[in-house]
Amino acid sequence: MNKLTSFFTELMRKYLPDPFVFAIALTLLTVLMAMGIEGQSLGQVTREWGKGFWSLLAFTTQMAVILAMGYVLATAPLTDRLLNRIVSHVHQPRTAIIVATLVGGIGSYLNWGFGLVIGGIVAKKLALKVKGVHYPLIIAAAYSGFTMYGLGLSASIPVLIATPGHPMADQMGVIPLSETIFSVPMLLTSLVIIVTLPLLNAWLHPRGGDKVVEVDPGIDKPTETAAAGDLIEQNTFASKLNNSRLLSLAIGLLGMAYVAFHFMDGGSLDLNLINFTILFLGVLLLGTPAAYVAKLNEGIKTISGIILQYPFYAGIMAIMAGSGLVNTISHVFVDVASAGTLPFWGLISSFFINFFAPSGGGHWVIQGPFMIDAAKEIGSSISQTSMSVMLGNAWNDLVQPFWILPALALSKLKLRDVMGYTVIMMLWVGLIDIVAVLAWGILTH
Repeated sequence: MNKLTSFFTELMRKYLPDPFVFAIALTLLTVLMAMGIEGQSLGQVTREWGKGFWSLLAFTTQMAVILAMGYVLATAPLTDRLLNRIVSHVHQPRTAIIVATLVGGIGSYLNWGFGLVIGGIVAKKLALKVKGVHYPLIIAAAYSGFTMYGLGLSASIPVLIATPGHPMADQMGVIPLSETIFSVPMLLTSLVIIVTLPLLNAWLHPRGGDKVVEVDPGIDKPTETAAAGDLIEQNTFASKLNNSRLLSLAIGLLGMAYVAFHFMDGGSLDLNLINFTILFLGVLLLGTPAAYVAKLNEGIKTISGIILQYPFYAGIMAIMAGSGLVNTISHVFVDVASAGTLPFWGLISSFFINFFAPSGGGHWVIQGPFMIDAAKEIGSSISQTSMSVMLGNAWNDLVQPFWILPALALSKLKLRDVMGYTVIMMLWVGLIDIVAVLAWGILTH
């Protein structure tokens, strides 16, 4: 296993570019595929790309908010003390790897945005506290837990198709969560991954004389910038407002009251409400407006990659949808499928499509209609086919730079530092997903 890990790590170190370069290369590859496979002209492809470039702008903003404000919440004094208590009980490198994977995995199962942030923060704390932890591995391990989101409470496709009036309701009806993420096969799959993935990650830790790269102890050293909290010593009316606990308490309680009313009125959990909750919880936990602004300024540094790169993936998705590439790729797999194996081929095709359309919701919009039509035509399970697309999406995320950006921003590592490990994690999760989907499909047909 050490040789395999070293092979992939060295391979990524030599040949894997930074995420922005990867996004550019993927854009150009998609352009060439649309021209060569679908017969599109350069002008047509360019128009599709440009029109779609800003189509994920709202989602980009939501992601930037959840990361920056999630950082504030996850580093607030109360949260920090709780995480420190967890970390204080860990003393061995491999135990640290297991804990980081579990925190990232359980957090992502509950909510993908929360899992992305909390996993990276716990991993860095463990690396700073436990001597001998291989830093790139523990960051990769925490991120690997993100694959649990596809089986969890915020899995975008199952949650969407369980909602009455969803965009494809006329085509496929409403599929309850009991037939997707809460079905026995998927619950068992979740259990197998959350038990075995931490053990695999711990096994990957360097042994004996193998080189260990430890975290820089000064990684969290604050820079010398003027923080909002610097006004605390100025005895002025403005300073008193900046550092007023009463103001933070009032607006924080107002925000949380809205959340309570939202659920009392029958509202559902969505990304906007998650961001709303994270914002006002952070305000309450930080105590004063000045403290919140100072901590948010730290979090803002983690979102530059998201703001730059997400529009490129929106453009890629627009080319994939507009040119017909998604249907072509899906046809390659579906043409050889039977009623029992369609979910398997849905999983495989979804894995490859996710390189070009890594957003779960956007992925479903362009692949879902064709897969559901195929399921109806050959008599395959619609719920299994839908879930297979979700699993393929979450499986591919382990090697898709789109989602790993928050972990890289928090850890200050490069993509090539961690990708060698996530490739091995991807292979293991893929094996579990394939066995689960094949057994589920074949045994029920």
